Amino acid sequence: MGTIPRHGYTEAHASASPESVWQVIADVTRIGQWSGECRSAHLTRGASAPAPGIRFRGWNKSGVFRWTRSCVFTVVDPPRHLAWRTVGLWGHVDSTDWHITLEPEGDGTRILQTYDVVHVAPGMDRVYWLLIRAHRDRSDDLNQDVDRLARLAEATRRAPVPSDRGPVGPVHEGAVRRGPPGNEP
Repeated sequence: MGTIPRHGYTEAHASASPESVWQVIADVTRIGQWSGECRSAHLTRGASAPAPGIRFRGWNKSGVFRWTRSCVFTVVDPPRHLAWRTVGLWGHVDSTDWHITLEPEGDGTRILQTYDVVHVAPGMDRVYWLLIRAHRDRSDDLNQDVDRLARLAEATRRAPVPSDRGPVGPVHEGAVRRGPPGNEP
């Protein structure tokens, strides 16, 4: 019988700025769009943005298994580094540090994701290895996660951002451009 890996590393390139990638990773409600295991998440205790010490809860699924995970942000350095620690079952069974580092690279961003299991109760790593087959080797899954994150950031970069200043781009014949009160054409 094996044990789960204690460390992992993956990276990808996004043709988007670090700010565009940050826009995706700093919004925990979007994690289900790029993570294959964490299906959704939300900030807790009335928080509205990530900051060191702020908690969030994620809902995970792997195969037939589903579980929730409480997490706490440990590093929030926009748009370069986001890190959090999972707080395992009852706070004592396991805990993992996750880091996403963004580095400007050419026309975009190098996305680096790492994890380190900082604590797992004796014997529980073998139980996880037996029950959650995907945790025996997370390399392919984590590579796919970071690739999805890169593609999502690229799409986010191209998407129009709503503005209270009216439409962006050329005004077509017959179109009415609206702006703040007092600035009507």
